[in-house]
Amino acid sequence: MAKLYYESDADPGVIRGRKVAVLGYGSQGHAHALNLAESGVDVRVGLREGSSSKQKAEESGLQVVSLPDAAAEADLVMMLLPDTEQASVYRSDVAPNLKEGDALFFAHGFNIRFGQIVPPPGVDVAMVAPKGPGHLVRRTYTEGGGVPSLVAVAQDASGKAHDLALSYAQAIGATRAGVLDTTFEEETETDLFGEQVVLCGGLTSLVQAGFETLVGAGYQPESAYFECLHELKLIVDLMYEQGISGMRYSISDTAEYGDLTRGPQVIDDRVRSTMAKILDDIRSGAFAEEWITENRSGRKRFEELRAAGAAHPIEKVGAELRAMMPFISAGKQRVQDASGG
Repeated sequence: MAKLYYESDADPGVIRGRKVAVLGYGSQGHAHALNLAESGVDVRVGLREGSSSKQKAEESGLQVVSLPDAAAEADLVMMLLPDTEQASVYRSDVAPNLKEGDALFFAHGFNIRFGQIVPPPGVDVAMVAPKGPGHLVRRTYTEGGGVPSLVAVAQDASGKAHDLALSYAQAIGATRAGVLDTTFEEETETDLFGEQVVLCGGLTSLVQAGFETLVGAGYQPESAYFECLHELKLIVDLMYEQGISGMRYSISDTAEYGDLTRGPQVIDDRVRSTMAKILDDIRSGAFAEEWITENRSGRKRFEELRAAGAAHPIEKVGAELRAMMPFISAGKQRVQDASGG
């Protein structure tokens, strides 16, 4: 069994003895900075000059400084910029200000795993990776809970990097829910695989293919949307709360029989072979090289694919249907607009 750490396993004094710089104020950045500050940690937010996030951070009571000043002031730098921006910011603003005994932290292992950032030997390199979006990290903290997180150490220059990572995890609320040891390699490779094969790539392609199949067979697009996308939340919520067996217990016997007999026909050996190939591309660095090259060349293919996805017929049908549903965000907005609220 994997080792799990909780509140009693972390020393809050370790992180409170540090000056922390959180670089970036996006989804994770705002949550980490605010949670750290409310846990009594000396924290500042590092942003580019002219950043649109500066006002939001300052209005939340946080100190905001430039990226190089943040790195220079702090002895622990948490990199919460987008993966594609971290290497250039590290080279220009962080590396010149790193001193022996400092710590460099990440919430995702991409840049360390694929050699885009190579820290000097006298610096601790560790990861604290919440397994949830930043708004959830922040909300659960304010409610007295937390989001489970992973911790990993890539370079233990001080001999105490793991203790520091656990203390940081406690300060953002993670030890309230449980913290799991991992490695930069495992976190990066499993995270990319999950995104590409199941959570994002596999799921969206499955939904679109199901919608296309029903519409192509003559069924109403609205019916196809409800069956292939809208009801997905019900099934995912059941699996999230009770596991796959719990979900199957909650659905009809007809649905369960169809699940057990037809699901393996959709996810067959050919699909499993494709999954293995995708994992090979991740582990070999082929995907990372492709993504880095795409960014360096202006993201042309990425933007074309993004635009094609946004233009898929399921998006138009879905937008129209969601606007009629007062129990979800788009529908709530329509009700407010109609009432003048």
